[in-house]
Amino acid sequence: MASPALEIKDLHAWYGESHVLHGVNMVVQPGEVVTLLGRNGAGRTSTLRAIMGLTGTRKGSIRVHGVQTIALPTHRIAHLGLGYCPEERGIFSSLSCEENLLLPPQLKGGGAGMTLDEIYAMFPNLAERKYSQGTRLSGGEQQMLAVARILRTGAKLLLLDEISEGLAPVIVQALARMISTLRAQGYTVVMVEQNFRFAAPLADRFYVMEHGAMVLEFGAAELAQHMSLLHRLLGV
Repeated sequence: MASPALEIKDLHAWYGESHVLHGVNMVVQPGEVVTLLGRNGAGRTSTLRAIMGLTGTRKGSIRVHGVQTIALPTHRIAHLGLGYCPEERGIFSSLSCEENLLLPPQLKGGGAGMTLDEIYAMFPNLAERKYSQGTRLSGGEQQMLAVARILRTGAKLLLLDEISEGLAPVIVQALARMISTLRAQGYTVVMVEQNFRFAAPLADRFYVMEHGAMVLEFGAAELAQHMSLLHRLLGV
């Protein structure tokens, strides 16, 4: 049986003196879309950052495709085939849209990254704006660029933090189609999302966080029976 794409056991993480994750457990199988739900400050972004080694201190176990990463630096974790899209996107203002796309190197442990032609077919807006300065793109186009840049590297396990936040409905719909396409192509996706209506039809499974710990896990088929609890936990 193949190893999980991501397996977290009893993960604790700190920023300085702040203990932000308290015994997190989580398993993501290859090809799954998994969504982390929770209120602001629940620990969802901290979980993604801890997976990438971007918190101050981590204890516990994080395995990526069976490889223990808890003691590895961020660059070595990324080379196992991970791509992290933070909420702030990280677009370089001095570079054009296409130059931003071409900037990251191929990951040693990833597959073949998408070609520019494949990316432009998935994101026609970026093809139209390829020569525009990166930060002159609209918010939705910048979000597409941030995700597309990861796909160029060959990463097959994607960590996406609030990619739908503040975007027009037509852009949110385009991002939903993108995630469905990536899943069909065998990518594994872990999403942090506040927009429940965006996440609900896309995810295979859900984890709910409160105060830096997982408090609920369920599959898409169980969503309806958990709605009243989700209303209480999330206000959805």
